[in-house]
Amino acid sequence: MTQLSVNVNKIATLRNSRGGSIPNVLKLSEIILDSGAHGITVHPRSDERHITKQDVFELKEFLESYNEKITKLGISKKEYNIEGEPSERFLELVLKAKPDQATLVPVKPGEITSDHGFDFRDPKTFVTLKPIVEAFRKEGIRVSLFMETDFTFYDQVTLLGAERIELYTGPFAHAFDADVQKGIQIFESYQQAAIEANKRGLGVNAGHDLDTNNLQVFAKLPFLEEVSIGHRLMAQSIVDGLGNTVKEYLKVLSQGNES
Repeated sequence: MTQLSVNVNKIATLRNSRGGSIPNVLKLSEIILDSGAHGITVHPRSDERHITKQDVFELKEFLESYNEKITKLGISKKEYNIEGEPSERFLELVLKAKPDQATLVPVKPGEITSDHGFDFRDPKTFVTLKPIVEAFRKEGIRVSLFMETDFTFYDQVTLLGAERIELYTGPFAHAFDADVQKGIQIFESYQQAAIEANKRGLGVNAGHDLDTNNLQVFAKLPFLEEVSIGHRLMAQSIVDGLGNTVKEYLKVLSQGNES
């Protein structure tokens, strides 16, 4: 089954808007995992507008304790995925936190959210990423790169030594919102990208504006190993409750695997 990693940035955003510790990122992460999610994702930006450095290490300790408890019950380990820009700041943070997976994402100053994948037409991209990927791999941290569907860049990902790509699904989700058939047409480019990534030995993750509607199509993506979902899942949870929403996402993902 495709793994569901829940991005808890928006929980931290709500907390930070008022200060203090309500809502509590750790308590809600526990509800998320108890409801069946396979992992937790965070994107600690340099301005700490949602996830803070303190959150990163508190979540690390929480997941270590949680995994110790569930493995004794024969339940599979829950993973920790940290996203961020290829920088010295992020490198240092990840090497200290030692998550299961580090997802490198190109970041533009002032952006609201990540909205594009890495562009290897600029030779500086490869040069910047190479030492960071190597440092993560040396510590046994799986590396994923945030990419678009232009698979001509995937050879560069392989040369860097990254194990996975995370497909940026914003264009698919926005097309699907406007017209389901347009979304289905765009989905074809994601199918081809996933096939080409697999040919190169790369695992396939995906994320950005996926929800229980468009996942009825996207969950059928070949070789899809993991989806990382935050904003729309959290928005739905306001209406349906956090535990119920996680379970609904898992249900849709499992139907994709059956086809």
